[in-house]
Amino acid sequence: MNAWVWWLVAAGGLAVGEVVTLAFVLGMFGAGALAGSGAAALGGSIFAQLLAFAVVSVLMLVVVRPIATRHLRTPRAIRTGAAALLGADAVALTPVDRDSGQVKLRGEIWSARSFSGEEIPTGQRVEVVNIDGATAVVLAKESSL
Repeated sequence: MNAWVWWLVAAGGLAVGEVVTLAFVLGMFGAGALAGSGAAALGGSIFAQLLAFAVVSVLMLVVVRPIATRHLRTPRAIRTGAAALLGADAVALTPVDRDSGQVKLRGEIWSARSFSGEEIPTGQRVEVVNIDGATAVVLAKESSL
């Protein structure tokens, strides 16, 4: 079998490993393996293949990984979409249980369900812990009476 095929197999394995771990390391080596595959496909020696792998892997680790990890730690104030709703306060408009309910979240009425499975009474303040499709998964907040 050609060397470029082995490099592609290695890149695929590293990509699967990245999906499982989400550490932004294996994917960078996967990109390096793709570069090694390209060098092999162009007829490069084993030294050229290893050099392409090493250079691209290091560049990805030094340049791309910091950017990717920074995006994971986006401050709450500048998050968008469903991520912006995590941790937001809401109020139960109907009783919320493990299957159904409604909350008022940032001026909008959302379908909701209880994270803990316990029923949350109408009027109770809740915190959004997850967004599952169009449903807010909420947890009752401690009342400060």
